[in-house]
Amino acid sequence: MAIDENSNVPPRRIVVGISGASGAQYGIRLLQALRESPGVETHAVVSPAGWRNLRHEMHMAPGVVDAIADQVHDIDDIGASIASGSFRVSAMVVAPCSMRTLAAIAHGLGDNLIARAADVMLKERRRLVLVARETPLSLVHLRNMVAVTEMGAIVCPPVPAFYLRPRTVEDIVSHTVGRVLDLLDIPHELTTPWSGESEE
Repeated sequence: MAIDENSNVPPRRIVVGISGASGAQYGIRLLQALRESPGVETHAVVSPAGWRNLRHEMHMAPGVVDAIADQVHDIDDIGASIASGSFRVSAMVVAPCSMRTLAAIAHGLGDNLIARAADVMLKERRRLVLVARETPLSLVHLRNMVAVTEMGAIVCPPVPAFYLRPRTVEDIVSHTVGRVLDLLDIPHELTTPWSGESEE
């Protein structure tokens, strides 16, 4: 977290949940980008399946998350600060968001810290972005997406923008993370805004 010690402005707290869907890179890249953003304090929560995907997809140990997040909470710690609406949080992103986590949020289960923190965001009318990762989508998935959208969340699937002509996987990941940062009103240089099609 880059905080100006001479500033009286409190940091913007943002929660990042990493659940068990494929695409652990989205959550990690988001945490890295937020760490570079002045005045942002991050709180990370990783599900057991999320840790498994971090190991499988990125060969990443838990210590890496500790190094890029200001605070890492245990998934079972329902007494954590981010489980209460009185703890001021600006926004929360679940990246990637599994269909299990989507369902838990849609039905208000609050059975782990990701679902509980997301429920807090909804009840407090704060920004909640779900990077829903699944294909194809069943009717249950679609209905759950409708439910969370009606409650105020934003469903933001990681859809590649091929008009930007990505060259690497990192380009594709950065585009989605950039779109998420746009939704959080956080300036970034991960992607170039579309300015219209140019003649070639």
